[in-house]
Amino acid sequence: MLQFKPSLLTLALVAAGASMHAYAADTADVEAKAKAAKDAEIEVISVTGIRRSLQESQSLKMSSSSIVEAISAEDIGKLPDVSIAESLARLPGVAAQRLDGRANVISVRGMGPDFTTTTLNGREQATVNDNRSVEFDQYPSELLNRVVVYKTPDASLMAQGIGATVDMQTISPLAHGEQTIAIAARAEMNDLGALNSGSTDKGNRFSISYVDQFADDTIGIALGYAHMQSPNQEERWQAWGYPELDYDAANPKVLGGAKPFVRSSELTRDGYLAVLEYQPNDSFHSVLDIYYTDFNDEQRLRGIEIPGQWGAGGANDGITALESQDGLVTKGVINNAAVVVRNDVNFRDAQSLSIGWNNKYIINDNWSVQADVALSKADRTDIGMESYSGTGRGDGNGATDTLGFEMGADGNATFTHNLDYADPNLIKLGGPLSWGNPIGQDSQDGFINKPVIEDELKSVRLSAEYIFDDGALRSLEFGVNHGKREKNKLDQGFYLTSKAYPELATVPKQYLLTPTSLAFFGMGDMLSYDSLAMYRDGFYTETSAESVDLGRATNSWNVQEEVTIAFAKANLESELFGLPMSGNVGLQAVYTDQSSDGSVAGVENGLVTKTPITDGETYTEWLPSINLGFEVGDGQMLRFAAARTLSRARMDKMNANVSFDYNEAGSGGVNWSGKAGNPHLMPWLARQYDISYENYFSDQGYFAAAVFYKDLENFVFDQSALINFGAIFPDKGGNPIGSVTQPQNGNGGYVRGLELSLSLDFGMYADVLEGFGTILSGTYSESEVKETSDSEATTLPGLSKKTFNATVYYENSGFSARVSSRYRSDFLGEVTEISLKRTNVNIKAENVVDAQIGYDFSQSGIDALYGLSVLFQVNNLTNEPFSSYFHEDERLVRDFQNYGRNYMLGLNYKF
Repeated sequence: MLQFKPSLLTLALVAAGASMHAYAADTADVEAKAKAAKDAEIEVISVTGIRRSLQESQSLKMSSSSIVEAISAEDIGKLPDVSIAESLARLPGVAAQRLDGRANVISVRGMGPDFTTTTLNGREQATVNDNRSVEFDQYPSELLNRVVVYKTPDASLMAQGIGATVDMQTISPLAHGEQTIAIAARAEMNDLGALNSGSTDKGNRFSISYVDQFADDTIGIALGYAHMQSPNQEERWQAWGYPELDYDAANPKVLGGAKPFVRSSELTRDGYLAVLEYQPNDSFHSVLDIYYTDFNDEQRLRGIEIPGQWGAGGANDGITALESQDGLVTKGVINNAAVVVRNDVNFRDAQSLSIGWNNKYIINDNWSVQADVALSKADRTDIGMESYSGTGRGDGNGATDTLGFEMGADGNATFTHNLDYADPNLIKLGGPLSWGNPIGQDSQDGFINKPVIEDELKSVRLSAEYIFDDGALRSLEFGVNHGKREKNKLDQGFYLTSKAYPELATVPKQYLLTPTSLAFFGMGDMLSYDSLAMYRDGFYTETSAESVDLGRATNSWNVQEEVTIAFAKANLESELFGLPMSGNVGLQAVYTDQSSDGSVAGVENGLVTKTPITDGETYTEWLPSINLGFEVGDGQMLRFAAARTLSRARMDKMNANVSFDYNEAGSGGVNWSGKAGNPHLMPWLARQYDISYENYFSDQGYFAAAVFYKDLENFVFDQSALINFGAIFPDKGGNPIGSVTQPQNGNGGYVRGLELSLSLDFGMYADVLEGFGTILSGTYSESEVKETSDSEATTLPGLSKKTFNATVYYENSGFSARVSSRYRSDFLGEVTEISLKRTNVNIKAENVVDAQIGYDFSQSGIDALYGLSVLFQVNNLTNEPFSSYFHEDERLVRDFQNYGRNYMLGLNYKF
């Protein structure tokens, strides 16, 4: 008989925090343990704060049949960090990528965001970005009870990912078992100050949660609201690139151009949660949960764009190199330079809605059935506006400057200048460089992007479980899940021309703002104005980019998916080789019908023409899985897992769009060429193998070591393909077969690695150390992915070879303190470039440190303050920058972002 059982403390923690997560492999176990704890009349154990979170997370890891990591709330509405992504990034094998100073998306075991699936209460989520990866800052951490990372899947896990499945879970009010009202408030400040006129460096957070039970504990309700108004400030150096001086490879590289600026943003998010749970008897259990967030990010970006070597002959007379070092010009002069003064705006308005209804009915001691229906929706509207001003319209006009520059040790440049860029009589509205001619020569005075994303995912799941009375086969689960998803992108872009064209326009006084300081790179103050207000008041003429820009014409798309999954899973409990053994073995059959609506676009007589097209693919994949755990000693588990897993292709690459160029006199008789999406893309597939040793030596202490190997069956590369254009344009002559570049499934490779983690409560070893503890983890990963067996290895997006996490904490007599550090080595990450397009760049290693201290007055002995606690937090304590670079030379900085520190002071009250 299996002897590896959780302690009474573990049972109590699981019972107190058990989720209604419908799809988790161990749902039945959790419910049984909760009932066992209640039947045994286990009293509430006084474990709070950091240690409660660690103990419950450890109990989940210990009792799961899969290899998992978990984060649990320290209390109602209180996850350990200010964001979910930051908490996840402290787990073994998990790393976060920052966006605008906050953790945004994650990589797991070297697999980037594309390979990780995120669910809420077991249901896959629609997303606000162009792909499937969830942006975790959309989800208020105050409304979540725990997050579980499934590193190995089982057949009952409907939303699998090659990297992992991340399941965010809300509270179960009946399992919570008592009435609770929790209120939290935070004041927030960024230490860089308000860098842009009209911005703020101060923010606030507020949340309230209510949990209660009624009708003899047969009805439970949980309600939550979380508000956040968070300031972000940033000093950013951004380079165009580094060509060779005089375009001769024998010469050193030099700055091609730069776009440094300061960014001030205000992120406002409102989140709402409602959970209604009904369990009138031991046979029937029903849960309805609703989760909604409204997310708004308003950014002001002001800076001066400086053409360097790439502007020679137009925007300047070239660069004179004064000093060079190891093939890079480190000091020089840009002669007769014309620059662009930029007043830009980025707005994002996004909403996410998730509704799920789960019903379970126990027919008898052997049979139970379950039904689950869900809807997830996400909508996003962006505005990305650029507004240009300078001393003259077009190349070679207006006053010029002599700019000196010197490259710093961190790859940034510092400039010297002569002109006053804050003078409204000198700097006027209009395009100072010859960038575009939408309505006439040099008539591009700005640009505005207005992409809209809509994503909707519906699902229904029917399943049953049969429990055997005895034998090694404990139970058999089987069922079917059907999901339907549709995602649309409407990519609108417009050239902006001042209505004063062809003259330059002085900024009207009502739009002028206090000048913005660009002292961080030496350019003094710059002219600042409310460009968005000017646009809304009709100051600009708009010209659709879609009518003249072939690439823009094929950026809009629609992708539909219908996925049906049939599954069966056998849960096992027996002995093998004299060792207690438990686990599961199962199989999924996954049928997918995918299609896309797009267009075939080309240019005729200077204008873009579009022809509608629809295309798609169907396929079936078989996904076996096995998870086995052996108790090799007291509190010691050896786990083995193997599975075939899939991650679906990026939806923005599955579009049916084709952009082409037709040339009647094409070389070699080939008249057609172009670029295309690929609605026939198959999913990424992998066979993965995991071995984990876990030693649980206390309720708050364990050591774990794991090795993993993912055999990637395929990967997606941009390759040449042949398309029959004659079927689309039968009236065209010549050879109808054309060559296009499109994403295709190519050769695969592998990802492999080692994970180590340790959690220690120092109070185990000496009374004087009571309350002190640490959590340490490290992961080493490596990969090799090739387009063909003979090609060079490709860098895997999201893979950092080394990640380390360390937390040292103290919690005793109401006092608490914690310092956490997370490190990840260099990696290939996805960022936004021109026209809000996404691209992969090399991102430099970083080490982010956060700290917090607090006191819980419930342990002060002062009755009037019972339930009150205070907390002070500092995010990015060491002011770690975010930096990306070109090629493999870290000196060639592409983007350097300085965020400063965020301070938060808050109160929590629970009654």
